[in-house]
Amino acid sequence: MELSDLTAYAETKYHIREEHKWADFPGFSVLSDPGSGKWLALLMRQWDSTSGAEIQRCDIKCGQDFMMMHDRPYLRQPFRMYGSRWTGVAFDSRTEEDVVFRLFDEAVAACSPHGCTIVLENSPSKTQVVCPETERRTSDEDFRLSSAAVPDRILRMIHLYEYRGSSFTQKCRNFLIQGKFMEDYEDNAPWKGELRCYFPVYHDLTIGQLRGYFTWRTDVRKGIFSPVPLSLAYIYLYELLNGIGASSAQDSMDKLNDFETGFLDKGMGDAVMRRNLHRWMFDFAVMNSLPVETAIRHASGKAMKTDTALAMLRDPGNHSDDEIFSSLCAFAKKKPEQSLIMRKYPDKGKHVFAAVWKEASSSISADGRNPFAICFGAQKEYPWHPLVNAVYHEKRKHLNMEYTLTPCRTYICREGVWRERRYDSLNFDLKTFNALLHETDRMLRLSLRCGHYLRKADGCGWAENCIRTVIEAERKAEEESSRPVITIDISSLDKIREDASLTRESLLTEDDMEDYEDDVVKTELSMDDEGGAGDSSIIPYRELLTLLLQGKSVSSYLSDRHLMPSIAADTVNETLFDEIGDNVLECDGDTLTLVEDYRDDVLDLLGGKTNEK
Repeated sequence: MELSDLTAYAETKYHIREEHKWADFPGFSVLSDPGSGKWLALLMRQWDSTSGAEIQRCDIKCGQDFMMMHDRPYLRQPFRMYGSRWTGVAFDSRTEEDVVFRLFDEAVAACSPHGCTIVLENSPSKTQVVCPETERRTSDEDFRLSSAAVPDRILRMIHLYEYRGSSFTQKCRNFLIQGKFMEDYEDNAPWKGELRCYFPVYHDLTIGQLRGYFTWRTDVRKGIFSPVPLSLAYIYLYELLNGIGASSAQDSMDKLNDFETGFLDKGMGDAVMRRNLHRWMFDFAVMNSLPVETAIRHASGKAMKTDTALAMLRDPGNHSDDEIFSSLCAFAKKKPEQSLIMRKYPDKGKHVFAAVWKEASSSISADGRNPFAICFGAQKEYPWHPLVNAVYHEKRKHLNMEYTLTPCRTYICREGVWRERRYDSLNFDLKTFNALLHETDRMLRLSLRCGHYLRKADGCGWAENCIRTVIEAERKAEEESSRPVITIDISSLDKIREDASLTRESLLTEDDMEDYEDDVVKTELSMDDEGGAGDSSIIPYRELLTLLLQGKSVSSYLSDRHLMPSIAADTVNETLFDEIGDNVLECDGDTLTLVEDYRDDVLDLLGGKTNEK
């Protein structure tokens, strides 16, 4: 990961841009909260003349709790800043994006717990900028002098604004009070112009802009959407989130949907507004306990896929082989669907992978956990900040509630504080998970003798028994299914034995019977004298192996016998696998090579001699 990934994340999610504040130190820059101006992160880029590479580091104002709880080699004490509120991050190949992004999220939430910055539109070069922290440019005296041209309702709304400080909470409270007062107001004074500001509210607008907004809103409530500066469109969305102009939470949600269809889908607005809208619709659905289907429609697609896969793996008994196999693939480092087993035996492969996970899930480790808990941890609660980047105010503390979105994700409100209970990727042990899949693949290849065998995975001995149990059960089931069904009439068995005995006695003389018995005895003795799997006399292509041990070419040997190099290699590898445990020959096109690590083992199997001259 590089610093550019962090700056791109900050701009994409929070619209916070990197600031280069010091001309004499071009390698230093900051990410600041636009509202308060407080630093969220100090970025450092320095050239190392020794290594000839750029060293990238940063200090993030997220506290040091995470660093204390999780051992990450790239998390350290701050490099330049001081105090326990800062954590240092070194950027290299080990640095994890998810962790750094989460630390930056914590910094944003700590700096501005009630809101964050959004860029409302990419407007032309000539714009009018209204800063939400400044007082209105038009004084109350100006309003009194021009009151004849200003609707009384708007004048009264302006006087409702309470100057109790410049906090974001007070700004949201004033917006709700003024919005409720103007809830049913209509106007007919269009306004044309450019406007751009952060978290726009009524107090940021001039009289003409206010009348223009309410005129546009009057048409919108009639289903007529027309182009308007996005700052004004955001005010309309904030109204619906605060229940202004809606009879219920469901009515607000319906009107938010209408806005997306009538405004965004018609090319008015931008991608940032659409992303914000979907995020707010999801938060709003959860906070107001709307149907789960409504929240899921606007939830993160990635989160929903992860939850679906986790739910199936946590309770595999109620799901099909296809569903479980698909869930395994969702977390696999090397996709099982691309395995040699899946290419040759797709149905059998899916069944065995799914059956192994089911079998493993029924086992319990020494510490009382099953494989799911080992690989994916437990559900934990994390802070959740709904509508954090919107102008939103609740008159009273939210009632205690729980909202279950999926079996793996629940939202809880206690005393007005929201938390999200879920499985977190930071607690996943995917090394153990992938070792289980690798070992299943390896043992299944051995069972089916499909070649290209794999080395044994480390740390997966606990799973061998369950994998072996599944493979053996699969083998027995196949034998049973392939065995022909024979119906025997038990009542006629005695008659069959009697007829067979008479037939044998009538065909064999006394001398024949003696010769027959001698042949049987000789056959049994010869079978007892045969060599086992390690007998070098039954090793295929002894001469081929001898030539390779001597470092001689085997091209003539193969061509004289019309042998394909790959077939010869597979035959030797499969025969010697039980003795050596790995492939001893490698085939690259028409070239056969003996694996040097196993030269002595092959030599021992051939009797310890290569007849070198």
